[in-house]
Amino acid sequence: MGDISSAPVRIVVMEGDGIGPEITAATLEVLRAAERVFALALSFAPVTVGLVALRAHGSTLPDAAAEAAKSADGVILGPVSHNDYPPVAQGGLNPSGELRRRLDLFANIRPARSRGGFPPRCGSPVDLVIARENTEGFYADRSMFLGSGEFMPTPDLALSVRKITRAGSTRIAEAAFALARRRRNKVTAVHKANVLRVSDGLFLECTRAVAARFPAVEYEERIMDAMAALLVRDAGAFDVVVTTNMFGDILSDLASEISGSLGLAASLNAGAAHAMAQAQHGSAPDLAGQDRANPASLIGSAAMLLAWLGERRDDERFTRAAAAIEDALDRAIATPQWRTPDLGGPLGTKALGARVATLVEEGART
Repeated sequence: MGDISSAPVRIVVMEGDGIGPEITAATLEVLRAAERVFALALSFAPVTVGLVALRAHGSTLPDAAAEAAKSADGVILGPVSHNDYPPVAQGGLNPSGELRRRLDLFANIRPARSRGGFPPRCGSPVDLVIARENTEGFYADRSMFLGSGEFMPTPDLALSVRKITRAGSTRIAEAAFALARRRRNKVTAVHKANVLRVSDGLFLECTRAVAARFPAVEYEERIMDAMAALLVRDAGAFDVVVTTNMFGDILSDLASEISGSLGLAASLNAGAAHAMAQAQHGSAPDLAGQDRANPASLIGSAAMLLAWLGERRDDERFTRAAAAIEDALDRAIATPQWRTPDLGGPLGTKALGARVATLVEEGART
């Protein structure tokens, strides 16, 4: 494996806002269990972002925090309450969007999978992955070099710029097809080229060119609104879904809820050199401090980060640790008395984290 396999692995941990500190603590307990079992040599470096950082440093993402993320082997970001932040000019940066842009985390990989003992909401089993382009599209904080992608020329006219590039479309398509080769060899491109003829036309042109390089992978295209209906009808018909930023954001929430619950939805932001684990859901400030939030999404996201590290470092210990965490989550979710209140169970945030950590250690002994 070379020297890299024995080098310490530095994970920057950003708790975020709302329920972020609680679900992050539960996630770290699971990671520490995996570290003990698989000898991963992980080190965790806490870095403050969000409302706490705003009060202390005048910014929700201080420059030092962004630099720490850039120099780390991986990042764990808890959910942030960016809708409650002040304007950017007053320090209210969205850490999620900013880190995706600054670290060039172009692929937002969001699996949606039904789990044994917890039935999917639309009948048939679900096992798909959304490969969402992460750095451009309709998102105003990612579509301009200078200034916002939303602006008002007059008090009664608001405009928004959508950015689609050949490079961005090509690389998310390449990520999707590479992922499909490790799964069931099918890619579905989702678009709205019947209306957005130029921008989604470019996205499809690039995706089709990549598809031609992967003849063993079945390729199809679906219009966005039809895709939403088809997911509800039979999400089991899909394997890897590749799409632009906003469509991917919408479809991944839909797919995760169909598969069981958004509270179980893992997410990894990945690029060529960096990766960041991030729960798919928000900061739920109404649940903050009550030990009632479900940490499964961030735990699953951390497992995805370990798998990414294992592939990048060519170190099967990380791959095995990721699989062990996923297996432990499956076992916990399948057992009603080990679920959190959002899934109809009695456990709090901390207790579920402890249970999953125990299951990781028990699994290594069997």
